[in-house]
Amino acid sequence: MFEEPWLKGEMAAVLQGGFLLANNLSETGSLGAMKKEEWGTVGRPIIDSMKELCGQGQGEHKEEVYWGKRVLCIIWSKLLEKERGRDVETSWKENALFSVLSQLPDINRTVLYEVVKSMDFCKIYVELLLCLPPVDLCVEVEHLVQYASTDATPEDVRLLLEVWRGLWRGSWGGTETFSSVFADQFSDAPSRASKRAKLDPETMTSSSNSVLFHFFRAVREIKDDIHSSDACCFALSNCLDSIYSSYLLDQPVKLSAHEALDRLAVEVAHAKENNTKERFDLVKAICEAQKDLTAVETPSKVKPAGLTFTKAAQTVLCLLQLWEDKGLLKASENFNHSRNAVTLSNSIHRVLQSLQKYSGPETEERESANELKNALMKISEFLTVNKPAKKSFDTASIAVAIIDHRLEGFQLFAPLFVAELSWALDSSEWISCLERNKTVFKQREHLMKLVSVLIAKCQTDEDIQNCRRLKDLVVELFCELPMSDKNDTLIDVTHLSTKGMHGHLPQALTEGFSEELNLAFNCIIQGGAQSNYDLAVSAIARVAFQNPEATLRQCCHLAVANVGAHVHLAKVLKRLPGLGAQPSSEEERRKAGQSLLCRCMQEIVAHRLSSSQEQEHFLQFLVALMEPSSGDSGRSFVPPHDTFQTFILPHLSCPSAHPYRLELCLRLLQSALLLKPPDDSTHWVMDCSPFPLLYCLCQLLSESCRCWGVASEAVHVSMEAKELLTSVIGTLSEVMGKEVAVAPSGWSRALFWLYHKVEALDWTVRFHLKALWGDHFKNEVPSSLLDVCDLPEQEWSGMKLSQYGQGTGLLAWLECCTLSEPVQKMMLDHLCLDVDSPDSVGMFSKGLLVALSQTLAWCTVGEWARVVQAVKRLLSSGRLHVPYSLEYVDFLPLLDLRAFACELRLSVLLLRVFQLLCGSSCADWLPPPGWAHAGRLYASSIRGALDSLEAKAQAGTWPSGEPRPAGGAGSQEVLFVLTQLFCHVMHVHVMMPGQAEALFLCALEILTLYETLQAAHPKASSSSESENTRHFLKTITDNLDNDHMKSVLQQKIAQL
Repeated sequence: MFEEPWLKGEMAAVLQGGFLLANNLSETGSLGAMKKEEWGTVGRPIIDSMKELCGQGQGEHKEEVYWGKRVLCIIWSKLLEKERGRDVETSWKENALFSVLSQLPDINRTVLYEVVKSMDFCKIYVELLLCLPPVDLCVEVEHLVQYASTDATPEDVRLLLEVWRGLWRGSWGGTETFSSVFADQFSDAPSRASKRAKLDPETMTSSSNSVLFHFFRAVREIKDDIHSSDACCFALSNCLDSIYSSYLLDQPVKLSAHEALDRLAVEVAHAKENNTKERFDLVKAICEAQKDLTAVETPSKVKPAGLTFTKAAQTVLCLLQLWEDKGLLKASENFNHSRNAVTLSNSIHRVLQSLQKYSGPETEERESANELKNALMKISEFLTVNKPAKKSFDTASIAVAIIDHRLEGFQLFAPLFVAELSWALDSSEWISCLERNKTVFKQREHLMKLVSVLIAKCQTDEDIQNCRRLKDLVVELFCELPMSDKNDTLIDVTHLSTKGMHGHLPQALTEGFSEELNLAFNCIIQGGAQSNYDLAVSAIARVAFQNPEATLRQCCHLAVANVGAHVHLAKVLKRLPGLGAQPSSEEERRKAGQSLLCRCMQEIVAHRLSSSQEQEHFLQFLVALMEPSSGDSGRSFVPPHDTFQTFILPHLSCPSAHPYRLELCLRLLQSALLLKPPDDSTHWVMDCSPFPLLYCLCQLLSESCRCWGVASEAVHVSMEAKELLTSVIGTLSEVMGKEVAVAPSGWSRALFWLYHKVEALDWTVRFHLKALWGDHFKNEVPSSLLDVCDLPEQEWSGMKLSQYGQGTGLLAWLECCTLSEPVQKMMLDHLCLDVDSPDSVGMFSKGLLVALSQTLAWCTVGEWARVVQAVKRLLSSGRLHVPYSLEYVDFLPLLDLRAFACELRLSVLLLRVFQLLCGSSCADWLPPPGWAHAGRLYASSIRGALDSLEAKAQAGTWPSGEPRPAGGAGSQEVLFVLTQLFCHVMHVHVMMPGQAEALFLCALEILTLYETLQAAHPKASSSSESENTRHFLKTITDNLDNDHMKSVLQQKIAQL
């Protein structure tokens, strides 16, 4: 229920006074019996009072319509109160208008229709009609037809035709509250009005759509009362449009934005030409034109009842014949420029087009269609209507008004508005409209069109200020896009140019970008982005949209140069996959080449990686970008395939060109191989010719087996690279082995190809491919190995190798121990050695000493660790005899050294190895880098022994299982062993060529551990013993040639 009174106080009194005065002036004594011809005299008080009321809105058009609608509702409701004989006892309770209606005298329909005509309330009248239930609407139209066709005047004809036109293009259902209250007046049950918009098709067919029948009947009745060409055109266009939408239009016509705008431009131009007011209301004219356009392109929901196509066509033929005979359809200058004449011309054109394809169900309808077509073609020949010229500026103005006021279909015109280059070049208002309506154009498609327009505008527009406004607007629109659209837009911009918009804009528009770029990255580098990555992502996306290449180049530079920056930058870039997107098809990828990010990072590799820290940052940055994203796509910002093609394959194909980068590319390859593929998908490496790749890696590994003896022009693979190669080959073999196991028949040919190719390489290489071979091939080793190791024939076989002649079995055995833990266990378990024979153990020990000397310098850190592990197992099992002599002490203290026998004997064994290597027969065996590497391996073994000693000292447990008291003999043994290890290290240091820094540092670590244990156990040695130890150690260091190293060690010894 509408609680607020419709007219309050003085306003209700004004309306009441006007009606009461008119009631007194009526010749019949009552407005309820007033005749049409009385209105000129009686209606003046009513019109005056209504003008006074409708002026309450301070002259605003909307307010005038608002109050006019209220007043017309009241008058109409008063009429219904009389016609329906409402009970006063119920009306005052249920009717929201009772208080106003009770103050007015009774009226009839003449008063209602005359008020509509006099106040020009036709549109309000139609709007209220459209609020009615279908049955009541039909009744009201019938009343109107009856009134207008009786003693019809030109004003009656105009009212009837305008109501017809309004209902034809109108829509069902009101939206305003008082329209609902008004609709309630037509029902005894108020709840019925709330259902007025839920139209029943059967009801519409039987009742509401008979409205069309009443209108066609009315036009036949008043045809003789129409005496102007304008009214004839109006009536004919109503008839033809009704026929078109009810019988000839099967489905809605979808117009393009261009077509719709052209049609609106014609209608608006006519409205402006016929405008009689001081100010032309463009928005209102567009709304009216849109209603006509919507109505004419939308079919009627149901066919009208009581009126067939034949009857409707015959009515039109009758009207044409009559008015043509009267000369009302003759062309003239005034006639040609009449708006109704233009409307008629358009209606005829539509109907004729549809009649060309019309095929009615019956012969009678087809005949009527042909007759109507011939008649319309005849009249169209002399309806030469000159349409107003359409200018682009007028069209642009219409589009601006539609978008500014969010008129119907404004989304349809937005793409046309941003793409129409002539509008952008001719008017700054175009840019202003964009600025006012940013939300309308906040779409990726609109944005890219604006980018194209901006580029074109910069090439032709001399006003750089307008271009700058448009560029700022485009950037702002991009920043307001959702993240998914931002990434799609970044893809489009990157395809436009690697420099994005800046690749096509003049320098005047790119000034200040460097500062903006630095500011965007500062928030990340300085740590501000750690708390809010969304801000960082938005900042980077903004600059990337303007210049992707500069943004990515700066990103790569900062990731490499700044500590920790690569972590944050990788997180940001992974939120912007559009910057790293590649074309989907393989052919497009080949044409596009490397991604923009890969090209930027290649520049970094070529010019920036000057330190190990920068290489580490680069590696971690690229690995982070290769990791799959956590989103639904699971894609990588930089796919591993791209990393392989850009940063790995070139260095593997030509490693001698960049030897110091081979390690970096191997680390990259290892990291890329470890990335897990999505579920049920093939590993990425299987698309990169994996078998040739594996063979290439095996070649490099084979070359590394003779790294200290290669010629200067050959490929040099460092020991660090060799260790990486071993790891990469193992990982790649595992990956390929899993794929081969899934479809062995498909890969068998490639498998045998690889096996035969690696036969020409070092025999140890094939052991690293065991995960790929599976059970397909036996382990092939030098035949001499089988002389010292009893291996099962089902899995092992010997082969003749020239470099492995008689007596090289232990060398091959030791080389096998370096390969892997499982192979080492196999070698130890199947070693042929009679431990009960001292001669056999002695011969084996001497042979192993020689084999260690031959193997040491060619082992990586990992391989040497496995060799040391094998030696320890041989020592602990009694199969290796290493006699310990006291050549470095004058007497043996009464100490129990059984717990440290392994460490002491290992140290002595390594000392014997270096004594053999540093002898005159082997002096020139290794180049200086080889000696340095051997020193590092020896130092690593001694560090392992130090770790073991420290652990035993902390545990305080001895072989017998009896704990030793802290500070007792246990600490004395440890200190004694440390002095022995120090002497061994110093002896090796003196023997080795060059300055072995690794041994110097190892000696310092021994002294540091000695000092730590001595401080923890001060009673372990007396002052005299400590003095003797210091003197002894100082004497050992006197043999060093390097004065600096000697000075540092002796200072450390003096502190003991």
